Amino acid sequence: MAHIVVVEDETDLAYMIARTLREDGHTTEVFTDGTQALQRLVNPGLAEPDVIVLDLMLPGVDGLSITRRVRQERIVPIVMLTAKSTEIDKVLGLELGADDYVTKPVSLRELQARINAILRRTAMMQDHSRTAEQTDTPIEDDGLRVDPVSREVHFEGREIVLTAREFDLLYLLASNPDRVFSRDYLLNRLWGDDYGGFERTIDTHIQRLRRKLGGAGSVADRITTLWGVGYKYDRPERGA
Repeated sequence: MAHIVVVEDETDLAYMIARTLREDGHTTEVFTDGTQALQRLVNPGLAEPDVIVLDLMLPGVDGLSITRRVRQERIVPIVMLTAKSTEIDKVLGLELGADDYVTKPVSLRELQARINAILRRTAMMQDHSRTAEQTDTPIEDDGLRVDPVSREVHFEGREIVLTAREFDLLYLLASNPDRVFSRDYLLNRLWGDDYGGFERTIDTHIQRLRRKLGGAGSVADRITTLWGVGYKYDRPERGA
């Protein structure tokens, strides 16, 4: 099953969640301090968990800061726990990269259901994911065709000429629809040490890529910005 990291400063709740998840067949780690949790989650020597259950209000480092930092390097699903019920808190958490949220008092059954739904969705995405290694299979998505062998891009029969980096960027995003990638992740993945520390490099390439794809109102709209987080490729709505 999955390995889940639980970050919650209410000790009784944290271990209750962990126990429930273990009864569901998962393995768990529990942290009640934000600083310790962050050190574990961004440690490159430790395996990435399958899901993070993360409280919003934590001692040391708060949940939003942890989400922002984790999203710079990893795309592990995050379920946020929050005692706050206002819309702005939920929206902020989701825009920073959380995949779902549960408002306290926590229903363990609801939390289980949401985690299992995320795990099913992640498994389906991994079947088509090319983040680990590139394949020779073209991406075909509602008129868009991205061919990694010929490195050609077509939309509804029209060829779109891209630079090597623009192609790699589109290929990675379109290969992993609905997954959010931070600027740092994209830079490290596609540029390595070659980008020279210019954070806006990725923004510039996104702008050029969108312009070449046709600009606003075209297939370019599938590449969306999550302000303060990064970018993702949205699947077009079928039948729209």
